[in-house]
Amino acid sequence: MKLNKTYVIRFGLLWVVLFFCIVLSISLGSVSISFLDTLKVIFGLEIHNESLTYIIWNYRIPKALTAIMAGSGLALSGLLMQTLFRNPLAGPFVLGISSGASLGVALLIMGLSLFSGIISISIINDISLAIVASIGSFLVLFLVIGVATKIKDTMALLIIGLMIGSITAAVVSVLSYFSNAEKLQQYVFWTYGSLGDLSGVQLAILGIAICIGIGISIFSIKSLNGYLLGENYAQSLGINLKKSRFLIIIATGILAGSITAFTGPIAFIGLAVPHLTRQIFNTTDHKVLVPAVLLYGSIILLICDVIAQLPGQASVLPINAITSIIGAPVVIWLLLRKRKMVF
Repeated sequence: MKLNKTYVIRFGLLWVVLFFCIVLSISLGSVSISFLDTLKVIFGLEIHNESLTYIIWNYRIPKALTAIMAGSGLALSGLLMQTLFRNPLAGPFVLGISSGASLGVALLIMGLSLFSGIISISIINDISLAIVASIGSFLVLFLVIGVATKIKDTMALLIIGLMIGSITAAVVSVLSYFSNAEKLQQYVFWTYGSLGDLSGVQLAILGIAICIGIGISIFSIKSLNGYLLGENYAQSLGINLKKSRFLIIIATGILAGSITAFTGPIAFIGLAVPHLTRQIFNTTDHKVLVPAVLLYGSIILLICDVIAQLPGQASVLPINAITSIIGAPVVIWLLLRKRKMVF
């Protein structure tokens, strides 16, 4: 598809804004770094303070990359779910994938406290949390895929996903009831979400997962456009509904599951960014929406991360709270301004 001039200009502006947000995110923090020094380090030039170079390459850039991957992946998975279910309230975690990750983490943190005499609590760390969150999310994903092969009704699949989420939430509540205050607090801190402290290996794994999810989504663009007018219309175009639905669920599971495993649950991005993108680009064509939500998701999560850092202070606000506090009013304002939802 040949993009018109307006789309080319908008995409160009988005890339400029993304680069500015990356530099801003790297510059701000407990140690303030000037824009000029940040740019020099990014482009491989030397600066007078080597400790700043170490901070940028070992802490700030990995955090910015995490924000880019998490924001783009959540935004894309939200777009996939809203299109598949033709429901504006659908998000990347509507299938219970996030709940599965939360259950895995809850079992590790709070479940082990019930068997502390048998299992060492020292195994609880960032890597183990990512592993159990991945296992939990993908177990739920495989369960949803198994159900999807048995039923043809997409809305029934949505309801089943919501019920899976309710069951896992109930189990987490039971574990919370029997857990001690220290373990409960540790679990609550995980639910706040975090973009920092990812190692190079973890970033590489997350990057591979995001690329796989994006690749499957690009392959499914024709199917996604067909779903907008209903499953009957999509079938009339020669789209294999069973196969396309399977691929869309796989892509969403890989994106949402891997991001939740490494960053914890992050709200708003997957639900709201697709709506923001449709409003601004005024289109429902996924050839435009897919790359657009990737850019918008990255930009918005970077902005939220900058706000969460409380520039100049050592404390960092929960990213999960910032995405909702900052993002929800923006969506409400856009919907009131446009008076209707493009979907």
